[in-house]
Amino acid sequence: MADFLSAYSIQNWLESCPQAYLEGTEFGHAPGETEPELLLANAVIHEDAIRGTVQLVVGERCALAASSGLINAAPDEGSKRFLATQTLDEARHVEIFTQRLYDLGVKKEALEDTIKHYANPNLVQFAGVLLEKVDKKDFVAGVVGQNIVLEGMAFSVFEMMYALNQEMNPKFAHTLSGTIADERRHVGFGENRIGSLIKAHPEKKAEIERMQKDLSYFMLATFADAFRANQAAAEMERIGQDRGHAVYQGVDLATMEPEQMEAVLADTVLKEFKIRLGRIGVEYQTPVRP
Repeated sequence: MADFLSAYSIQNWLESCPQAYLEGTEFGHAPGETEPELLLANAVIHEDAIRGTVQLVVGERCALAASSGLINAAPDEGSKRFLATQTLDEARHVEIFTQRLYDLGVKKEALEDTIKHYANPNLVQFAGVLLEKVDKKDFVAGVVGQNIVLEGMAFSVFEMMYALNQEMNPKFAHTLSGTIADERRHVGFGENRIGSLIKAHPEKKAEIERMQKDLSYFMLATFADAFRANQAAAEMERIGQDRGHAVYQGVDLATMEPEQMEAVLADTVLKEFKIRLGRIGVEYQTPVRP
């Protein structure tokens, strides 16, 4: 437990996050960086950027509510302190992705209407399933849902988006790089803390496995909707815009159709779920494909 407390302490968080990879940034990117002119000028690509960023805000709002709600349900002081740092991380993520919506031209007074308009209903249902566990102060299920499933999904999504934007949109790629580092830490906490609690409460396994299956379905349905709605790749091809290179999981996303990218992302996330759930003693449940 001593090593656990040290690895996930507030002091360690200060040294590894605000005093390290976030130092000198503003809203996660270098001062003065802006969105590409093409993205702001082309209506199709612009709308796709807004739609995609809204999903990030919705997901991070869920993560913020979950991590803050789990603090008082935590069984030990070390977990409470880590979840306090995670709460600030998630609040930062909400802020930086909200700021990106403003950078994309969304007016502050139109923010909530924009989010309501573009929020994927499957992602909203995902949040509902997770936050129900949190509201019940179910620490074990809540941390599995938050730090293994939601954060594991976010980690892979952010890595794919980072690959897609590294050449085309350095500002957004830099914003994503900090969130990736945060999610890696959050997933690590989930794996390191929950395994022992699962062993102590084996009666929780069946409930957690059902939750994982439900959350995985809503995740896959969200992916399916998002890639089917994506018109940016076709629009860039129409106007003759080079998509550059975007290497992720050994493939070049810039050469792929949206449905192919969806398959790569879904397979990556589900594979990671199997590995991480196995580490904590939970049997992965295969979800229905939407």
